[in-house]
Amino acid sequence: MIVKMSRYDFVLQATQSDEFVARLRDLGLVDITTTGWEPQEQDRQLVSDIDYYRKAIDFLKDFAASEDMNVSAEAYASGEEAYEAYVEAQQRRAALVAEVARMEKLSEELEPWGEFTVASREALQSGGIALRYFVASPSDFDENVEAWGAEHTVVEISRTATQAYFVVIASPEADIMIDAQEIKAPAMDYRAAKAEAEDAEQQLQQLNGDFARCAASIDKIEKEYSSLLYRLQKVKINGAATMAADGALAVMEGWAESDKSAEVDALLEEFPGVVYLKSDPTPEDDTPVKLKNNRFARLFELIGGMYALPKYGTLDLTPFFAPFYMLFFAICLNDAGYGSILFLLGLALFLKGGKAMRQASILTMVCGGATTLFGFYTGSLFGLSIPDMMGYESIAESPFLDFQNDFFSLALALGVVQILFGMLLNICFKARYFGITTVFAQLGWFIVLLSACLAGGLQMLNPAWVIPGFTTSSPAFYAALGVGAVLMLFLSDIKRNPIINFASGLWDTYNNVTSLLSDVLSYIRLFAIGLSGGVLAQVFNSLALGLTGLDSGIEQFGVGTIFQILGATAILLVGHGINLFMSSISSFVHPMRLTFVEFYKNAGFEMTTRSFEPLTNQENK
Repeated sequence: MIVKMSRYDFVLQATQSDEFVARLRDLGLVDITTTGWEPQEQDRQLVSDIDYYRKAIDFLKDFAASEDMNVSAEAYASGEEAYEAYVEAQQRRAALVAEVARMEKLSEELEPWGEFTVASREALQSGGIALRYFVASPSDFDENVEAWGAEHTVVEISRTATQAYFVVIASPEADIMIDAQEIKAPAMDYRAAKAEAEDAEQQLQQLNGDFARCAASIDKIEKEYSSLLYRLQKVKINGAATMAADGALAVMEGWAESDKSAEVDALLEEFPGVVYLKSDPTPEDDTPVKLKNNRFARLFELIGGMYALPKYGTLDLTPFFAPFYMLFFAICLNDAGYGSILFLLGLALFLKGGKAMRQASILTMVCGGATTLFGFYTGSLFGLSIPDMMGYESIAESPFLDFQNDFFSLALALGVVQILFGMLLNICFKARYFGITTVFAQLGWFIVLLSACLAGGLQMLNPAWVIPGFTTSSPAFYAALGVGAVLMLFLSDIKRNPIINFASGLWDTYNNVTSLLSDVLSYIRLFAIGLSGGVLAQVFNSLALGLTGLDSGIEQFGVGTIFQILGATAILLVGHGINLFMSSISSFVHPMRLTFVEFYKNAGFEMTTRSFEPLTNQENK
């Protein structure tokens, strides 16, 4: 459900704006509109600082959770000092990382020249002996080395598959004319380059102490970050306010929850010099949105928020897609063993993750529990067949669902149910707020589709599912089709010319038929993902037993049997771990796709980018 909002238009003296906003912060109930604000030149540094602080906090949180963190590190006296130390350490870190990469690359380039010292080469130079460095392809070198050696002293140092490295020993003033690429004499050998890379690595390790002190001060840095956000919000409010009376008055737009607006009214009555107008939102307003749902649906606000919030004045679809998402997740994962693992992971996250992870942990437990129940219904436990373990000759003779043979049509049926449900929600909402005449075309489509599903679709799922008096050959069915056809072809807009309505209805028929067909077929993914995960689980079970020889049973227990069991256990853990990881991602993403594309489209979802964010005194957080 979308919380009802009240709009406020404030008019006050410009000199009072800071004090007024501070009082609103203390109240914590009013969202001031800052839409359309653009940072001025003097504001860009503040925006940049906030971004840098945010990145610093993210880095230090990751560092604090790593093995490099020294938990006994002493914190800095202030957040500003800690941040400056972090910036300096990051600059040194970036330089050292670049130095390590440069010296390691140089070491690889110098390694073919072997071990030498620059001092010995300079001693030869002073004695009238110069070393000139050349590279050539191995074939060219082998072909010409004899001719080159007739005129010069040529010494091969090393070679690779593509290059031959050699030096020519000559006097410093000698003019050497050979068909090979001469390169500059190395300033060091590969050992020296590697030593410098190792020295830079050690300096990088020493920086961990600086980062540890910064990470120990993360609470102070976060407080400084909140202070910057406070300042930015103040700048936005002042920048978005409309100035009147030659700058003497400021006009602001604010929003509050209607059921809490009495507290806002009381504050405004007490604050001197403020004139305000209170009104209900209009469709043209950029009204902020806040959702309020029951405990179950509230869990799935996390899923819906990944796409967008519903526009104010429309329908919040969270309570309606929540059961479908839970069911679709269970179908895609489709294994009682995997579901129980997810449930336990969610429980561990709930116990140790703190308040910040509570919603995600409970959602994990709900989806994991649903997967466990559905997995038992389909008779799958870590890829093993529960009916086989219970002694049934086939799954058809058991009370379990034969997923592989029966669920393809059920997946399509689930798609039809969700799409029709979305269409019904859209019709009911628009009829309530805009009048029944605005939804005649949609209602006609719904009647036609529902009639076809009840008269013909049910029998396709089960021949025994027949509604007496309502089959594809009954007069009631044709009457329903006729009513639906009239509504969608002639009454899409009762104020419009019937001929135009008919032409528009025909065009909409083509678009709707193709669109609905693709929408329904999208639900095949439920069957495909659930089946593929189960097949992979069976494959890993077969590999574990087949490669270790345990598929034929244990004839005599011995030392070799222990190794067989250990090998099979390792294969099972790795295989099922990979399968659980991949299947969980698919089970999370694909039901989301069905929700945001197929269901949202047919339910008439409209999005907004603005959530309700009341002013709060962040400096005190």
